Amino acid sequence: MNDTHHRMKLAAHALLSMQRHSWEHGTAMQAFLELGDTPTVIAMAHEAVYRQRPDGRAAVMGNDEAVTDPCSVGEGLLYACSQTDDVFLKQGKEKLLNWALRQAPRSENGIVYHLISKKQFWVDSVYMLPPFLAAAGYPEEAMKQFWGYTTCLYDPDAHLMSHMWDDESHSFIRKDHWGTGNGWTLAAIARLIPMMKEAGRDEDAQKLQDLANDLLEHLLVFMRTDGLFHDVTDNPSTFVETNLSQMAAYTIYRGLHDGWLCPDSVSGRKYREAADRMRAAANQKMNAYGFISGVCGAPEFDKPGFSPEGQAFYLLMEQAASKII
Repeated sequence: MNDTHHRMKLAAHALLSMQRHSWEHGTAMQAFLELGDTPTVIAMAHEAVYRQRPDGRAAVMGNDEAVTDPCSVGEGLLYACSQTDDVFLKQGKEKLLNWALRQAPRSENGIVYHLISKKQFWVDSVYMLPPFLAAAGYPEEAMKQFWGYTTCLYDPDAHLMSHMWDDESHSFIRKDHWGTGNGWTLAAIARLIPMMKEAGRDEDAQKLQDLANDLLEHLLVFMRTDGLFHDVTDNPSTFVETNLSQMAAYTIYRGLHDGWLCPDSVSGRKYREAADRMRAAANQKMNAYGFISGVCGAPEFDKPGFSPEGQAFYLLMEQAASKII
């Protein structure tokens, strides 16, 4: 067993040991899906449907206000349905899709809110909802949601994504350029571009590619010499954080593999070098039990620690890197 495989196995075991809310369960499912671990994806899909609310939200624990987070399990659930004849899974998929398309609370323009009781858009939703809609065969709706979020949350002065927008006051709740939030956006783009191309939506694919390049160009300005970023990317008084490096490296490796980043261009070579530095930094943060330390930490995400999404993006990054190394 080579060192990379051993480290990925450790990271996967650590991930499966962790308690997971809906978005954490979905991000973990996506990691195992991209690793090609079909039995684990199917098992996690069963758990997601078992913890499904009557309204269709999947993988819910406790009194959860989340609207889009439960949709993060969607692509893995679709795949599990394609691999089995399990009626339980298929019914769960239809309920989740009905929630996403028809029942979820949304703005007058039809953009789905992040919470049940508040009219807010969070950058997290960019990752949680549009890729599921695209994978389910609704690329137009996926792009409607994606561009609806970015219209509110993209900061044209900084060329970065802000965190939270209030749709009633039409003002930011948190304008900070949260590193993980920019990572959610990049990772969503990496998943959406090939789906848009497959759907024949080349204009959307190009716009997504342009946004990815824009975000990467302006994020990398703030990468530290150790290959990591601050939690708020342009605020060095915030703590040093690991997961944005994993998320950005994942996006770059997928872009190089999928062809929307050219490996022989000046920008492609620059991004590849940055991705390799970020990947090396993340690998330095793994402890003896396979946990990636220093990520924006669960459960409050206000300090460095550990999180299921940090584990998942380590696996996603390593798998994406393996395809071009």
